[in-house]
Amino acid sequence: MKLLPSNLVWRKRASIVLAVAIGIALFIAKESRVASYLSDDPQTCVNCHVMTPVYNSWMHSSHREWAKCNDCHVPHNNVVNKYYFKAKDGLYHASVFTARAEPDVIKMQEASQKVVQQNCIRCHVQQVTQEKYAGWLEGHNESRTGRQCWSCHKQVPHGKVHGLSSITYNIAPIPTDKETGVVPSWLEEELNKKNESNEK
Repeated sequence: MKLLPSNLVWRKRASIVLAVAIGIALFIAKESRVASYLSDDPQTCVNCHVMTPVYNSWMHSSHREWAKCNDCHVPHNNVVNKYYFKAKDGLYHASVFTARAEPDVIKMQEASQKVVQQNCIRCHVQQVTQEKYAGWLEGHNESRTGRQCWSCHKQVPHGKVHGLSSITYNIAPIPTDKETGVVPSWLEEELNKKNESNEK
């Protein structure tokens, strides 16, 4: 039996380890739908099922017609900063959700709070700068720059009910696994029987 030189053995082992690592990375990227995070589609947020209550509360808010998740939650000063912040925040969320360490009530970190505050002002600059509010909103001049917008506007845009356990049977807007149905087979059979009897 012919022995391979030690550098060829090392290369073969390194190639196998590298191939396995690349395969695992591609599998994780496919399962976590990494490419979807490059878009501004709000349904991307529901890739993490713990975000379903947050998504549903936004869906029933007035902001739904005007602002998507990224309009509020990522910086808009330049494209590089937008995707850098999105990646940094997303990797943090993914690690927390993967470790099943998410709190019952999800709260923004300090960096996220700054971004959301800047985006509130960016969209509502007229309301922040108009002096006419000072006449009928007590303390508006002092509060408009010294406080976070949501300290007064607590129900915008995610409503007054927060937390993963606050809404029973919260349904995601899209099935989390498109290859399998979300209706149990026994229920599907019953529905088919009922439809057949109605057609007769």
